[in-house]
Amino acid sequence: MTVSNTLETGQPSLELLEKHYMELTQSRRFYGGLGLLIFAVLLITGFNIADERNAGGFWDGLKNVGGYPADVIVGAWENQIDLPGHLLTFLPSLLETINIAAVSTLVGGIIGLVFSLLATRGLAKWPLLIPVFRRLMDVMRAVPEIIIALVLIFILGGGPVPAMIAIAFHTSGALGKMFSEVAENADLKPVEGLESVGANWSQRVFLGVLPQVAPNYLSYAMLRFEINIRASAILGFVGAGGIGYDLRNALSWGQGKFDEAAAIFILLFATIVFFDQLSNRIGKRLTLGRSS
Repeated sequence: MTVSNTLETGQPSLELLEKHYMELTQSRRFYGGLGLLIFAVLLITGFNIADERNAGGFWDGLKNVGGYPADVIVGAWENQIDLPGHLLTFLPSLLETINIAAVSTLVGGIIGLVFSLLATRGLAKWPLLIPVFRRLMDVMRAVPEIIIALVLIFILGGGPVPAMIAIAFHTSGALGKMFSEVAENADLKPVEGLESVGANWSQRVFLGVLPQVAPNYLSYAMLRFEINIRASAILGFVGAGGIGYDLRNALSWGQGKFDEAAAIFILLFATIVFFDQLSNRIGKRLTLGRSS
């Protein structure tokens, strides 16, 4: 008895549909549980392999995980009188880190904006090249910043320039992906209206699409700026300048430099909190302005 036939009789069709629904539910639970089991097995296996290849056992070293932070706190407390001076000493390096992140976000955002518009379905100037631009953004996102920075440091030498190029390269792919997803959800009626009056592709994009997506674009850019501050600090460990370089020097000296390391941690934490709050305020204003 088919579903179309049972719909005419009433009650049997409901029983058949309920039975089919229960079968689908059980099947979904089975495959979901199987997937969870496979994930757990892979996680445990991978952890055991990594623990065997590690220089020290994970469980043996776990009890010492709080040792170094405690030493940093004790060292900073013992030399607390020098802490304000250290904050002023490392402030220029922090500003350099912020500048690296800002320039990288600006350059990467512009490149990502262009790529996103060229890779958006229904909006791209060359529709046949959409897969090309999408794969290009995938490659830019896939390569870690530290790998690019290491190659550039070998070519250009140490300093902020390799860090800016590496972060901007990765930012272009990341923001391009997010910008493209936002642009795909934009209303194309303004674009069609502009096209009907003879507007070219650039005019349709800048007048019909960007005013709709600008708040989301700015919000994503601010979020990426926060990420790039942390990335620029990390790249300082490999000689790319900024406050990360000073942090590596402070940590490499070990005892006697814990107060300097604490000052750098405080500066980084305060900077991230400041820009996080700034991003939230800008996002709220843009949201309120768009809703009104």
